[in-house]
Amino acid sequence: MSFRSEVRAWLDENAPAGVRGPGDVPGGGTKVPMTDDQRLWLDRCADRGFTVPTWPKEYGGADLSKEQYVTLLQEMKDLGIRAPVAGMGTAMIGPTLLEHGTDDQKARHLPKIARGEVWWCQGYSEPSSGSDLASLRTRAEDKGDHFVINGQKIWTSGAQFADWIFCLTRTDPDVPKHEGISFLLFSMDQPGVEVRPIRLISGASPFCETFFDNAIAQKEDLVGRMNRGWTVAKRLLQHERSGMTMLASEDNREGGIDLPELARDYIGMADGRIADDDIRASIARHGINNQAFRLTKRRTVEESEGSTPGPATSIFKFYGANLRKERSELQVSIMGTQGIGWEGEFLNDDEQEMTRTWLGGKAGSIAGGSNEVQLNIISKRVLGLPD
Repeated sequence: MSFRSEVRAWLDENAPAGVRGPGDVPGGGTKVPMTDDQRLWLDRCADRGFTVPTWPKEYGGADLSKEQYVTLLQEMKDLGIRAPVAGMGTAMIGPTLLEHGTDDQKARHLPKIARGEVWWCQGYSEPSSGSDLASLRTRAEDKGDHFVINGQKIWTSGAQFADWIFCLTRTDPDVPKHEGISFLLFSMDQPGVEVRPIRLISGASPFCETFFDNAIAQKEDLVGRMNRGWTVAKRLLQHERSGMTMLASEDNREGGIDLPELARDYIGMADGRIADDDIRASIARHGINNQAFRLTKRRTVEESEGSTPGPATSIFKFYGANLRKERSELQVSIMGTQGIGWEGEFLNDDEQEMTRTWLGGKAGSIAGGSNEVQLNIISKRVLGLPD
């Protein structure tokens, strides 16, 4: 039996009804409840190594090749099956530890990520250190067998649900800013860590302010060399901006919404076509651009020698953010006044959610590295242009 046939049969037999079709993907951890079907699916995939399919088996993966991984994703898409777990553990800190972690760090942290036992968050941006991340001021004092951390982070996605954080800290203030940074891991569930969710214009609070007041990180959770955390931090950002799942995915129905179907429902049809010429052309143009983007991502996976491409991932972050914002604007245009209402009897639940999604999507070209930063990386690291 071929790998494709084998994996399709396993998926079809083991995926519960509650993880098929559009819906939420759990982030793991201890603070956000899962449905029974989500928990069952997570446990079954963890046993098979399919939560982190390309990782070595000793850390909870299935040791799949790149080609096998793409096949797995394709079969999940064809069957309408959602991923068992998602988040910064599997997409960011896990792959980074595989490259830069010690054997002890891998053994302690990676199996828990693979089993969905820990929700991770990212401590990078600070109120005065956004685009110029290396100017960060959160301090970590070396106390022998541990560090004492004081400072503040902002835009900490999911910090209110997180069990652990990977955090950039200043460990030497007397050297050039890129050379005095260390990359630390520590628990969020300890005295000295305070999280304050930030309410956005969309009404949601996915981001937080995070404060450290004599928080503790153990010395064995220093990733990479002391004062050389910038190298680790940059590599993690490449994982964040690409993510093998994102690069290999061929899903063209963001949020389960099909634009032609949406236009049929809100605009109507004439002679078998969407009645509004401009909307019809915009949908076609967006579909072509999205298909080209998907094919480019897939080609990058097939051509990449390692598990994650390098600085070129900034291209995907930049273009993908703009494409998602364009799609959101197009959805609102299709729905007209029904797509921009906040509340009221004239709006159903889906329409109210669309408004919030549209407003929340405005952050897409800022979060995870602003478009301006991505363009600088592309010009310097990809095109080789002078400063």
